[in-house]
Amino acid sequence: MTESDLSPQEALVYIMLLVSAADRDMTDAEFIRIGTMVHNLPIFRDFDDEWLIPIAERCAQELDRDDGLDHVLAMSVAALPERLYETAYALSLEVAAADLQVQEEEMRILEMIRDGLDLDRLNATAIERGVRARHMTV
Repeated sequence: MTESDLSPQEALVYIMLLVSAADRDMTDAEFIRIGTMVHNLPIFRDFDDEWLIPIAERCAQELDRDDGLDHVLAMSVAALPERLYETAYALSLEVAAADLQVQEEEMRILEMIRDGLDLDRLNATAIERGVRARHMTV
């Protein structure tokens, strides 16, 4: 698969899947979160929910390459217009927060995503704080 083969929505799904696959264990909470976002967010308005499983399978095949993680991230970033970089980072954070625990592996992937999207630290911190505020418990 080449970089031009991904739509922006597919690239967003790939980025979310990167976070979910970080610890090699995609939890039900993470997959449900991805499905809910794909179903409800305006960015996915013209995206058919039925495409999610085949896209996840293609992403998994790409991740199985020797350079899978770097390859998937690079091709995802290449498929996104710059105006969606913050959206991509926010969605990746939502997946990481889905099970209310961010593991060390997920933190490393999030850092790679942030760097790959070339987000400045101030904007990234604001996005992180917004996601953390949405996932607070009593």
